[in-house]
Amino acid sequence: MTATLQARRPEAGKARIDPDLPFHPLGIAVLTVSDTRDEATDTSGGLLAQRLTGAGHVLAGKAIVPDEVEAIRARVLAWAADPDVDVILVTGGTGFSPRDVTPEAVRPLLRREMDGFAVVFHQASYGTVGVSTLQSRALAGQVEDTFVFCVPGSTGACRDAWDLVLAQELDSRFRPCSLVGQVPRYRGVCP
Repeated sequence: MTATLQARRPEAGKARIDPDLPFHPLGIAVLTVSDTRDEATDTSGGLLAQRLTGAGHVLAGKAIVPDEVEAIRARVLAWAADPDVDVILVTGGTGFSPRDVTPEAVRPLLRREMDGFAVVFHQASYGTVGVSTLQSRALAGQVEDTFVFCVPGSTGACRDAWDLVLAQELDSRFRPCSLVGQVPRYRGVCP
């Protein structure tokens, strides 16, 4: 690695939560995509709801829709139009079974895709499920100004996504930077 690249690379240990900064809660909605789950059996959506509220965010909505493109799009678009929803977490439908259509439903809605999310999610997931992470078509981006993250439907994958990626990136105190400063109501408040 050249000296110039080394100088630009952040030092190990610099990425962290800065307790001296204020926490700015986000309104986060959770969408479970499944033909078989209901409120009682939705462990993945339940885990995400528990994790985000435990972190201090607001559960702005929670729903279950079948693995159908139009049902997924309708719920995502409704939440993206809601000023109380800053982030949408979609769990399920990202695999390769014939009914898995979440990426096909969400990708056309995105005005910007967040390519790095899939990379980081797969790195985190590789540590727990190994090469089986290849069976996920996780993706993220923005529908208008609302961030949308699509992750697999397993509870373990949701745990990896929240604990190893989203908890930090959706915390306004995370340094060197977090997505919170890109949420319209926090622009100018979060560095």
